[in-house]
Amino acid sequence: MNHIALIGRLTRDPELRYTPNGVAVSNFDLAVDRPVPNQQGERETDFIRIIAWNKLAENVANYVKKGRLVGVEGRLQIRSYETQDGQKRRVAEVVASQVQFLDRGRDDSAAAGNG
Repeated sequence: MNHIALIGRLTRDPELRYTPNGVAVSNFDLAVDRPVPNQQGERETDFIRIIAWNKLAENVANYVKKGRLVGVEGRLQIRSYETQDGQKRRVAEVVASQVQFLDRGRDDSAAAGNG
């Protein structure tokens, strides 16, 4: 089973692009606080890359901005790539199947909704 559920805040506005075939893809980073404080009593935060596709990607790009609280459900994806200088890299990201808008932006007059 590969299922992830996260709640956190966007660290930047989502980026929306289209593949050469016209498929929408959006990515953003989510700041998620860890549930247990560290040894110094401080809460640590993980910064997790989220990828959304198709209509969900367009909804995210159109309706959420940096700082907004969202819930994300999806699956973990580990992919590898090679840098221009030949170094191999691996990256972990969440491919979203659903994004819930959990608060309203200061300038949003439209109701928050589901992706």
